[in-house]
Amino acid sequence: QVQLVESGGGLVQPGGSLRLSCTASGSSVSRSAMSWFRQAPGKQRALVATITHSGNTNYADSVKGRFTISRDDAKNTVYLQMNALKSEDTGVYYCYADPLFTRSTFWGQGTQVTVSS
Repeated sequence: QVQLVESGGGLVQPGGSLRLSCTASGSSVSRSAMSWFRQAPGKQRALVATITHSGNTNYADSVKGRFTISRDDAKNTVYLQMNALKSEDTGVYYCYADPLFTRSTFWGQGTQVTVSS
């Protein structure tokens, strides 16, 4: 069974930074497409960033140039570095795994990010 555990959320002022972590067990992040989604209050969950098994990255237009997704294969962990945070970045951030060669996908439990002065 694959488990994803997120951490690193919290309260930050506009313009500040946070780094989210997603540690996987039961599956290798290097053999998965790993993504971060966020769900703002009253809105649907939306894709923020993806890193493929080959290391290619993609970002939502709203976060390009401010957020960076990366992974540490030795720690089996994916990160989301968030800089120049805005109030509209507020929401619950979820880690998502799509392992190669399986039909199953997995979600973490989410971590709250609040950007407010």
